[in-house]
Amino acid sequence: MKEFMLLIRNTINSKTTFSAEQDLAFLKACEVYIEALNKGGHLKKAQPLIREGVMVSNPNGKWQEGVFSESNEVIVGYYHILANDLAEAIEIAKGNPEFAYTTTARVEVRPIKTKEAATQYVYPKGG
Repeated sequence: MKEFMLLIRNTINSKTTFSAEQDLAFLKACEVYIEALNKGGHLKKAQPLIREGVMVSNPNGKWQEGVFSESNEVIVGYYHILANDLAEAIEIAKGNPEFAYTTTARVEVRPIKTKEAATQYVYPKGG
């Protein structure tokens, strides 16, 4: 199986209209999704991201720290998964509960490079 990263994108305020019950239902749906991926042998890791932080850049050799959410859209979490190919990874992404609870969600599906072809360097696996 190949490794893929699912980057979950949504507007920074996508959950502000949720009632307490809707928020709990969303969290429970995420737990069910994670457990299904785990049981199916597809999940390596999954974590939500807190919707605050800093963007670090170095234009022209001058360090800058700024607002990480220059646009209204932010990465709200990620799933590191295993899939046979990109098509299967896309199908897994389509099952993300973010789509059932908001209309602004997008999932970026990206293959993970595990080895450099030019140098044969194998990237370390996290523990």
